[in-house]
Amino acid sequence: MKYKLIALDVDGTLLSDNHELTEGTMETIKKIAEQGTEFVLCTGRAPGSSIPFMKQMGLEGYIITHNGAATVDVRTEEIIHEFAMNPHGLDSYIDYCHKNNVHFDVNTTFALYVQGAAGLSQEALDLYGKFMVVPKELPGWADMSEPIVKFTVTGQMEELDKVYADWSLWTQEFNMLRSGDFFIDLMHKEASKGAALKKLAEKRGIPAENVMAIGNYYNDLTMLTFAGLGVAMDNSPLEVKAAANAITASNNDEGVKLALQKYCL
Repeated sequence: MKYKLIALDVDGTLLSDNHELTEGTMETIKKIAEQGTEFVLCTGRAPGSSIPFMKQMGLEGYIITHNGAATVDVRTEEIIHEFAMNPHGLDSYIDYCHKNNVHFDVNTTFALYVQGAAGLSQEALDLYGKFMVVPKELPGWADMSEPIVKFTVTGQMEELDKVYADWSLWTQEFNMLRSGDFFIDLMHKEASKGAALKKLAEKRGIPAENVMAIGNYYNDLTMLTFAGLGVAMDNSPLEVKAAANAITASNNDEGVKLALQKYCL
């Protein structure tokens, strides 16, 4: 088996648009794992909304969460590595969100905080619920007991296009990326899926040529280009497809299963 470590993005890649993991994909992953290959979910999600999928597939090992900002042991939930942000550097972004009525949340490795958590609309709660998240009230920076690893704004595509354009003119202390059509993430300057995957591969003693990665969006670019084989989903933007070594079917057509069968079985 050439590929000893396989990194899978979750939303838009492993899961269908209905957030479902198909039986066929799960069985293919289990079959490859039984041959000794390690799987790691490499996602913008938090551990609490990623670990259940690993357990559903009968996998242990590691998950790379928050777009590379935190790597966690699936079995023990120990934080293997995290990129901590400077919270005071977020003040100007929070001011912008307040002035422009843009929704934002603040993430530690295991918790998500919003201002006015008790007054969130049912629509907002339902959106968080899709990602198995229950928001907590955001305290002052001095009262945050754990490092901040990600700052996320959400909204409609046109709204976020403007936010991204505005923030692109600022001197950036953080890594800013579009992690989906409706999300912009800020993280530590060095945090990315590719950087976290590289650290994990080194920890496991696996060279890049024995790493395979499958993803579908701009936040997957660094891991697709780090891996010896980077595979883009058919539902990926053109720039992501161009950066990959190969293209598979869409997430609604079991593209992960087909790629794994082609390259690993």
